[in-house]
Amino acid sequence: MMHSLRRRLANGVVCLKRSATCESSPGSAFLSRSDVYWTRRPSLDDLGGVLASPWSVIHRRGAKVLGSDVRLGNIIQRKGRTFQVLKAQHTQHGRGGATIQVELRDVDTGNKVTERFRTDEAIERVFVEERPFTFLYLEADSVMVMEPSTYEQIELPKDFFGKNIAYLKDNMSILVQYFDGKPTSASVPPRVTCKVVEAPPYSKGMTATPQYKRVLLDNGLTVLAPSHVTAGDEVIINTTDDSYITRAKE
Repeated sequence: MMHSLRRRLANGVVCLKRSATCESSPGSAFLSRSDVYWTRRPSLDDLGGVLASPWSVIHRRGAKVLGSDVRLGNIIQRKGRTFQVLKAQHTQHGRGGATIQVELRDVDTGNKVTERFRTDEAIERVFVEERPFTFLYLEADSVMVMEPSTYEQIELPKDFFGKNIAYLKDNMSILVQYFDGKPTSASVPPRVTCKVVEAPPYSKGMTATPQYKRVLLDNGLTVLAPSHVTAGDEVIINTTDDSYITRAKE
């Protein structure tokens, strides 16, 4: 029996459930409501899944991620404080290596700081609970949202949305992130349809590479779009990096 246990541990077999037998089958993982157990050593793909949906996959408060994986809206812990990432910009310093410059908001005090991480630096990311809400309207420095099932309205600071506050539209479904029972940040959908209000004229011509131009959207943002996009077009924008994806279907 001891030999069997050693062999299973060597294969990365882990069982957290106390009342059930854990059986090993290559490439499989089993989940229950309160327990998680792997039947093999987790791969990078497994860890990516855990980061994508932490509360439904594993009961942990956080995990180490690389500086290069820090994204807008993430909640991280650093120097004993909890921060929300408001901006994240990757830079390359020649032989000095790549770094990421981030603007952080202290979740407890609201103070903002700017720091720089190495892309290979280990950062403690905090997993949060996400709850769906509906955007209602802006009021001074606040954003009013409503819980769709109870119709309860709550007021959120504009800082919770960072730059993405420009994408808010009436009745838009958003997600509010909760940490220790209180809201800490909010996020808009990853893709939003916007209308082009200003664009340079479309000029036909054969070129070796696609031609892009700057267009003005109805929310005030300026993005790069293909040359065929004209004023009046509706386009789908990636809200993470404000990049053009495609024209919306008519």
